Amino acid sequence: MMTKELKATAAMEQGQNPRIESLKKSWYKFSRNPLSMLGLIVVLLVIFVAIFAPYIVPYPEDAGLTTNIVEAFQGPSASHLAGTDEYGRDVFSRMLIGTRSSLVIGLLVLAISVPLGVILGLIAGYYKGKLISKLIMWVTELFMAIPPLILAMVVCTMFTNGYLFAAIGIAVAWWPWYTRMTYNMVTSLSNELYIVYTELSGVKVLKILLSEMLPNITSSIVTKMSLDMGSIILTASSMSFVGLGVQPPEPSLGAMVSDGIAYLPEFWWLTVMPAAVVVLIVLGFNLLGDGLRDALDPRLKK
Repeated sequence: MMTKELKATAAMEQGQNPRIESLKKSWYKFSRNPLSMLGLIVVLLVIFVAIFAPYIVPYPEDAGLTTNIVEAFQGPSASHLAGTDEYGRDVFSRMLIGTRSSLVIGLLVLAISVPLGVILGLIAGYYKGKLISKLIMWVTELFMAIPPLILAMVVCTMFTNGYLFAAIGIAVAWWPWYTRMTYNMVTSLSNELYIVYTELSGVKVLKILLSEMLPNITSSIVTKMSLDMGSIILTASSMSFVGLGVQPPEPSLGAMVSDGIAYLPEFWWLTVMPAAVVVLIVLGFNLLGDGLRDALDPRLKK
């Protein structure tokens, strides 16, 4: 840690911002990895599609209850890139619009679970051994003992289906992992000399947690968020597969896969196409997360 502080001091003496220099080195390392860049491109493409899908798809009206029996069960072609479903709706248009629900649920889950999990982890880690820490970690271990998908489905069935309650259901299963990770990192940081000196100088606990500890674990949190995004989308798709979460007629990738199974193998595109999109999205976020981990983890920097 002292070596890190000396390097930062030297950089400031040379008129350089150590944080900016660190980010430049991280970006250089990230950009040198072809798989990381591929993941970034896929994620940016998914975000673009999620935002502009209603304006760029060839048949935006097919996201609703439209019916065109004459064009039902048409295979992939120039006019319908991914074929049509049993109602004659364009599968390609529905897949692109369906990515929006997946991305929105993923962002909502992270918006709920990350702040909650990190705050609880900071408190439990700093007060390790005390009653509040033991209580927080006991509840955390209890939730972690239940498979996330099962817990999310149970919570979701207790409320009305939709974006928000699907996200709440998954978030209930996801926050403990951030609490556990933050707890482990904070307990490790608590033994660092600069933290001990800060405590002895009379700095308030809140400032120590937010100004000293949180910045040192942010890169690990961001990396986990990227990796978790793919897992959350896969979980949301699994819930849609069994009829939970986003409800018809609004398209969701999991529901499209589920509906298409009844028509296998003859009309294979109804299942294969949306399943391939799910795989692509999950793969993109996983590659991005791996790249961020390699670029931001100080233990892997040379």
